[in-house]
Amino acid sequence: MNALRVSCLMVASSFVVLAGCNPAPQPQPSPTPAPKSAVSPETQSQVATSITPSSNEPAKHSYTQEQIMSCTVSECWALGGKTEDGFFDIVQQLAVLSADHRGLTLPESEEAGKKAGEFIKVKTKEDRGQLLYAVVDAAVRKVGTPAAGN
Repeated sequence: MNALRVSCLMVASSFVVLAGCNPAPQPQPSPTPAPKSAVSPETQSQVATSITPSSNEPAKHSYTQEQIMSCTVSECWALGGKTEDGFFDIVQQLAVLSADHRGLTLPESEEAGKKAGEFIKVKTKEDRGQLLYAVVDAAVRKVGTPAAGN
């Protein structure tokens, strides 16, 4: 019986040693890639032209209106395919939603586009974790004019 206890003790000890030598791998968080600049000079020039989408642009996106209204700057960058054109499409859609909700008309002037674009560029660089809709809404309030009948 003593031999049985000794062999059980040896087996238990070997498990402890093995467990100590080969700890369970701890999951390592994958590094989150830093998003590229949300609004680059190229996109800035697009915003400078007009913040409103043209009627001939096809709706070729895979996200919903609800998604873009509740996502951060970084998340919208990803939803836009991490491209300036995709991100700018989201900005334009949010601008239209904001203007509609606030009873504003978006001017199609270059001056208004520059003003809105510069504001969006500065604010998105300040905090990529903020809601993009909030940034675009603030820009729309700066450049929008009351819609007819309001």
